[in-house]
Amino acid sequence: MKCRHCAQPLEHTFLDLGTAPPSNAYLREADLHRAESWLPLKILICESCWLAQTEDFAGREVLFDAEYAYFSSCSSSWLAHARRFVEEMTAALRLNAASRVAEIAANDGYLLQYVQAAGIPCYGVEPTHSTATAAREKGLSIHERFFGQELAHELLRQGQAVDLLVANNVLAHVPDINDFVAGLALLLKPEGVLSVEFPHLLNMVQQNQFDTAYHEHYSYLSLHAVQRIFASQGLQVFDVQEWPTHGGSLRVLAQRHDSGMRPVTDHVTQILAKEAAAGITQLAFYRGAQHAATEAKFALLKFLLDCRRQGRKVAAYGAAAKGNTLLNFAGVRADLLPYVVDINPHKQGKFLPGSRIPIVDEEHLRADQPDVILILPWNLSQEITGQLSYARSWGAQFVAAIPRIQYFQ
Repeated sequence: MKCRHCAQPLEHTFLDLGTAPPSNAYLREADLHRAESWLPLKILICESCWLAQTEDFAGREVLFDAEYAYFSSCSSSWLAHARRFVEEMTAALRLNAASRVAEIAANDGYLLQYVQAAGIPCYGVEPTHSTATAAREKGLSIHERFFGQELAHELLRQGQAVDLLVANNVLAHVPDINDFVAGLALLLKPEGVLSVEFPHLLNMVQQNQFDTAYHEHYSYLSLHAVQRIFASQGLQVFDVQEWPTHGGSLRVLAQRHDSGMRPVTDHVTQILAKEAAAGITQLAFYRGAQHAATEAKFALLKFLLDCRRQGRKVAAYGAAAKGNTLLNFAGVRADLLPYVVDINPHKQGKFLPGSRIPIVDEEHLRADQPDVILILPWNLSQEITGQLSYARSWGAQFVAAIPRIQYFQ
């Protein structure tokens, strides 16, 4: 396999999680009588441009289908993050009724709803029918397509160039990252701003966040890699911010290299230096990731087996893609974890891919009163423990498995 960005041969694996089905391929009851597609899940690192990436096994149309079940609006903390972003960017860029904003991977309209409420013309691009429908129900204009240069040219012919282009948690999801970034550059007005957010590879490795690896994540991104990819497509990174979302993310702000007027901030130099000091452009940085992931797997299995021997009931919360990676890597099934609770009605009544653990609503949790609640989307632990605080009335304990077994008060 060759690197998705620079086309150099890939020779170094830093994480091998065996095989797993696509993490968002939730099963209906009828699907339990059919075979699932299990694919190798291996992360490689390019020693030339330092882009970490999955080995090629599945196309985007398979992974992001009409029944895609990830709805951004299910997280109150993520909605608050989106609202704050819109408020800050509206003020900083002086956006108004004469401006235009677009979001690539608009999902269910979680962010654009705030742009629309501010009276700023906007539209979204979202290829999954389930979430695109939800966004349209909010009154938003959505192009139900995969994004790249072809669609960008079409939008330009329609006069849809933008002052602010948002691409949150999508850069990792595209198989042709060069084409995608080239499309972003095309869609910007001469002095427009691109805002891209993604989980930081530095945190993934240093904090053992191996469960953020799944087939839908084609790439695992550092500022070093993103700056290089952007520059190759005519974009200049002029600012970067660190955010706690998704276990630690970067928000990268960029402009067209040929017409952007904003000075490059010291933050860019600081984050690049932080990555370099950690060794992100050296193979040694990645060599401990496999051992850390394996130890976390064993620790989870020991914890669940101990609970079973002690007669303690365990339930999981959050039918998240990262949870599916963890459970399938560990080989956990319903005999150790009988159900997982999720507030997303599009997931309830279905089963987790691979482990085939049933997904139930919150009333099931109230009725069963488990002794332990395993939080699978550990990045939302504070939000979830607050939401389920009533479980403490029957003595339930909250626990997460990443980066290690840890309890929450």
